[in-house]
This record gives sequence, C-alpha cells and structure tokens, in this order.
Amino acid sequence: MSVSHPRHNIAYVMSICCVAALGGLLLGYDSSVISGAIEPLSLHFQLTPAETGWAVSNVIIGCVIDCLLAGQFADRYGRKKTLLITALLFVASVAGTALAPNFELFVAFRMLGGLGIGMASVVSPVYIAEVAPKDYRGRAMTMHMICCVGGQVLVLLTNYLIAREATPEWLNESGWRWMLGSAFVPCLLFFLFISFIPESPRWNVMAGHEERALKTLTRISSAAHAENVLQEIKTSLQSAPHSSQEKQRLRFDKRMLIFLVIGVGLALFNQLTGINVIQYFGPSLLRNVTGGIEEAMFMTIWLAVMQFIGVMAGMALIDRVGRTRLLSVGSWGAAICLIYTFIAFYSGVKGVASVIGLFGFMLIFGATWAQVVWTVIGEIFPTRLRAAGMGFSIGAMWIANFLVSQSFPMMNSNPWLTAHFGGGFPLLIFAVCCLISWWFVRRYLPETKGVALEKMEQLVLDRFALANRTATPRNVQPDEKTS
Repeated sequence: MSVSHPRHNIAYVMSICCVAALGGLLLGYDSSVISGAIEPLSLHFQLTPAETGWAVSNVIIGCVIDCLLAGQFADRYGRKKTLLITALLFVASVAGTALAPNFELFVAFRMLGGLGIGMASVVSPVYIAEVAPKDYRGRAMTMHMICCVGGQVLVLLTNYLIAREATPEWLNESGWRWMLGSAFVPCLLFFLFISFIPESPRWNVMAGHEERALKTLTRISSAAHAENVLQEIKTSLQSAPHSSQEKQRLRFDKRMLIFLVIGVGLALFNQLTGINVIQYFGPSLLRNVTGGIEEAMFMTIWLAVMQFIGVMAGMALIDRVGRTRLLSVGSWGAAICLIYTFIAFYSGVKGVASVIGLFGFMLIFGATWAQVVWTVIGEIFPTRLRAAGMGFSIGAMWIANFLVSQSFPMMNSNPWLTAHFGGGFPLLIFAVCCLISWWFVRRYLPETKGVALEKMEQLVLDRFALANRTATPRNVQPDEKTS
C-alpha cells in the first residue's frame, strides 16, 4: 500500500465512531449516576432495602424492552435516526428523575432512561462495527467502552464534588437531584453531534441505497476498496438463507441460535462478574470496610479510574493480542482479584488493603471483559441479523444486570451473611462465575481479530461445529462450506 494513498481515512472513521460512542458515555453516565444518589434518595423517600434495590434496578426493565425493540428500529429506520431517538429519551429521563416529586414518578422516568440506555447499548456498537475497517474494528469498538467508562468516571467525580462540602440534610433533600440533573449537558451534546454523521453503509445497502453506501465507504477508504467492500456486502446479503422480504426479521432457526448462544453467553458472563455491583453500589459496598460514606465515594472514583486505565490499555491490545486471549486472561485475573477481596472482607481487613483486589479487578476487567464483549457481540452476527441479534444479547445482559442489582442490597444488608462473610459473600459468587466464563470462551468463541464482517458467519459456524464435535460427535451436523 502506498504511503501517499492510505487505504483507510482513519481520522474520518474515528471521528464518526467517536460521535456514535457518545451513546456509550450517556450509557455509563446515566447508569452510574445512581451510585452517589442512592443513599440520600433512599432517605428522602424513606425506602426499604427492597425498594432501594428497585430504585437502582428498575432501569433494567426499560433496558430489556428497548434492547428487544432497538434492533427492529435500527433495521427499519436506520442506525442514525435510532441514535437520535436515544438522545431524546436520555434528555426526558434526566429532567424527569431530577424533578420527580415522588418515588413512583422517579421510577417511571428512570425506566424511560432505561429505554435510552438499552437503545444506546445496541445501536452505538452496531453502528461502529459497521463503519470501522476490519483491522481497526477492535480499537474503534473500544471507543464505545472508553466513553462508557469515561462517563462513569465523570459522574462519580461530579457526585463526589456535589457531596464533599454538603450537609447530610441538603443531600437528602435536594443534593441527589443535582447529581441526577448533571447529565443534561452531555445528553444535549449527543443530540447535536449525531446530525453530522453519515448513515451506516451496510444499513444503506440493506435499504437499497447503494449510492449512499458507496459514498460513505469511499470516504472511509479508497474508491477501489470501497467498491470491493460494497460487493462483499451485497454478496453476503444475497446469500442469506431467508427471502428478501424476511431479511430484517429475526428467525430462530438452528443457524441463528448458534450466534445467540455465543452472544447471550458472553453478555451474561459480562454481568455475572459483578461489575455493576461495584458501579451501582460501590459506596454501599465499600462502607463495609471504610465506615464512612465520603471515604467510600472517594474510593469509588478511583475504582472507575482504574477501569478507565484498563480500557485504554485494552484498546492498544485488542487488535494485536486478539479477543479470545484477552477474555481468557480477564476471566482468571478477575477471579483471583475477587477471591483476594473476599478474603480481605472475610478477615475484617479495613482501609486500602481491603480494596486492592477491587482496584486490580477494575483494571483487568477494563482491559478485557469490559470492552471485548461489546466488540465481539457487535461483530459476530451476520449483517442481516446484527442489530436484532445484538439486541437479544444485550437484552440478556440487562436481565442479568437486573437480577444482580436487585439481589445485592438484600445480600449486603442480610445480618447473617454480614456476620459470617464480612460483606464479601457476593464477591465469592462472582469469582466462581469468572472461572466458568473462562471455560465458555475457550470452548465456543473463535478468534475474530482481523476478520471481515462478511466472513464472520462461516467462522462462527465452523468453531461451534468443532466444539460440539469434540463433545458429542454423533449429534453434530455442521455446515461444511469453506470460507
């Protein structure tokens, strides 16, 4: 390749991917803002432990609903228009939760925010996967997670600054409203920036807008390469086993279920590590070993910073080391860190020594499972099924998030568990799940580094057939087509 004629316009690719990734920033901001507000909010509305869990986890209801609908919206109206709808949902949710006069309206508007989170968690990665060249797709997809974790760091810092000099009475009365309302500015910026990005070229091809698709592909790379990619997309869609009228419908045939097993499995294990317990309930969890809410909130900021550092490191590794190796290392590293933290909690260790394991967990998780799962789920599904398949996978992720978030406050406040495990019982469960995730990755996930989206389908089918042939040779009926 000539130096004077680069194959890809990386500056352009990264700029449009960055705008789409702002959906991840709002996802991280909106989902984590509750961590600082939950204590004063619970006191303001006089919530029970179960209601406190509901105040946090009800957002998942909206997430799951819109994950299932986001794929249909994105396939029918396009990725760009769906992102605009996402921004509007975020704006309405921020205003409603910050001004809610009672708990019932707070829950209703937080569920509305859940719709935005669910839609952003599906459409932003889909858009990025479909515009990024294959050799840069991992790094481009990581931008979504960088923005997501960056949003978490930003909101945790904002929460801390609001609470640092405030009296408990002010926090309980209105301080939590300022925390929730601080998301309005990034929501507005997201809405404004989306109008400047093009539609996904792969969606344009599905919708019959080949000239628009070619125009975008030509801006992304050279004219000759754009023509080749356009032909690959058309060939991939024409070779689909479904009729043209049914291309955009999710069909639960054997072939589709193979992709869902991998996508849903990765999504579930992403949550069963316990990451969102730390993000949502970080201050509540750390109060078990710090004793004060202000110190706990300060430590929570640094936990998010460690995850952000990990994500940045992962961005440099994902297209070099590969997806499966990073996930395998992440499973073992996260398990070791969680076991260490469990032992510290169980032994009654206080202060920084008790949370070193959590710092290590956030660093390792950020470099591996935090970003690689989103990348893989965004790239393994065939083009005709990508939005809907990712919607189901991320919907499963949010269901697992709901179950974990709803059960944690009850476990954390259970007198018997606290007395016998020192507040560390959930960490032990998460460590076991990390070890199971290692087995799942090694068995079913092929390496997708550097593989074109149009060649991903056969790669996944071949890997799944090999895994099943090893376990139960007589039951395997693989598609033997070579890629």
